[in-house]
Formats: sequence, structure tokens, C-alpha cells
Amino acid sequence: MIKLTNISKSFGKNQVLRHINLTVDKGEVVVILGPSGSGKTTLLRCINYLEKPSGGQIEIGDFSLDYKQASKKDIHNLRQKSAMVFQHYNLFKHKTVLENVMEGLVVVHKLPKEEAKEKSIQMLEKVGLGAKLDVFPSQLSGGQQQRVGIARALALNPEVILFDEPTSALDPELVGEVLDVIRKIAKEGITMIVVTHEMGFARDVSNHVVFMDGGVIVEEGRPQDIFGSPKEERTKQFLKRITSEWSYSI
Repeated sequence: MIKLTNISKSFGKNQVLRHINLTVDKGEVVVILGPSGSGKTTLLRCINYLEKPSGGQIEIGDFSLDYKQASKKDIHNLRQKSAMVFQHYNLFKHKTVLENVMEGLVVVHKLPKEEAKEKSIQMLEKVGLGAKLDVFPSQLSGGQQQRVGIARALALNPEVILFDEPTSALDPELVGEVLDVIRKIAKEGITMIVVTHEMGFARDVSNHVVFMDGGVIVEEGRPQDIFGSPKEERTKQFLKRITSEWSYSI
């Protein structure tokens, strides 16, 4: 289980997150929705200390941390329990696909290279890239690069994988292949927190939907409730606008 308590974050006088409380059960897929500037990506980055929260606590399993009192060891232990899949892949351009996935296993987890190689190959095969081990990121499509990023996260065997709008940088025709891989992972019971604008994916794959705006959680619940009968007016406005944009694009 993951429990966030009173997570706050300010950039100068701008308070981006306001006392966020959220519980994620083991094996749950939580999707965070909201307009640009709502704080959803900042929240994701605060979870594993890519952004330092102004205050709050986090629990992952039997590990707990007070962000204000976090030591370097605490932060290292926190990051051992989570993995991030970024919008823009963040792959090492000078390393092959296999070397990119191995990097965290060897450098952070201190696995022997042969063990890291074997595990990395397994994860790349899982995301459909077993034939691309020795190529470089520049030789891959955007969708393939993002799948390398997912394989890299899976290889670390984290307690939770954090996805920061994993399809936003992709051409529309490549979105489906990445979402299919995430759907496959979700069926394996891996705990995931996903920031996304893909409403169909959010409705079909998530167990729990969180809608944020203005740095707070406006509404949360089961996908059928949030999409079918939202209670808050702001949620209704957001979903109506998104549905309208879908209709226009079709």
C-alpha cells in the first residue's frame, strides 16, 4: 500500500500542491486526471523526490518518510521502491537499448552484469523489443523508445511504477502500442500511478481515478463513477470539455 499524507509543494509564492492525501492499494492502477497546471505531474515527481515537497509524509509498504526530515539515505531508499516512466523517455543516447535497461540494475542495485543482462533481456522481450537489444535509441520510433523506458522501470522490480503522461510526446499512431504494453502490465497486478490525458485508457484500465485542479484533489473514485456520474461541478466541466474535444477531433 502507498499512503500520501498532507503533501504540499510551493515554488516561491506559488503553492502548487495543497495538502494532498491519497491511498493506493497494492496492485491498484490509479489514474490522475486534470487540466494543465493542476499539479498532477508535480505530485508524481514529489512521490519519489524528483521534486522536494514543502511538507508531508509518504508510506510505501513498511517504509515511511517525512519529507521535511528526509536524509540522503531515506531518499535513496524511497527511490529503490519506485520507478518513473517519463514523457520524453530519458534514454542514454550513447548506450544501446540493452545497456539503457541494465544501467539502473548495475549502478543503483549493484547487480552483477550477467544477472543484470539476463533480467534486462527478459523485460525487453516483455515489451516486444527482444529483437532490438543492440540498437541505439536514435534508431527507434518514439513508441519503441517509450517501451524501452517501461522495460527499464520494470527491471528495477519497484513496488510502484509512476507514469508521467507516457504518450504525450508520441505521434498519434504510436500511442496505441505504448498503451497496450501498459495494459498488459496492469493485468499482472503491478501497482501503478499514471498521469495521462488518455480518457479511454483511464476508463478501461484504472481501478481508481483522481481528478485534480488548483493543487487539490477535487474528486476521486471508481472509473465508472467518475466518468459516469461525477459529483463535483468542476469534474463535470472538465470531462464535458474533454468529450467535446474528442468529438471535434473525430
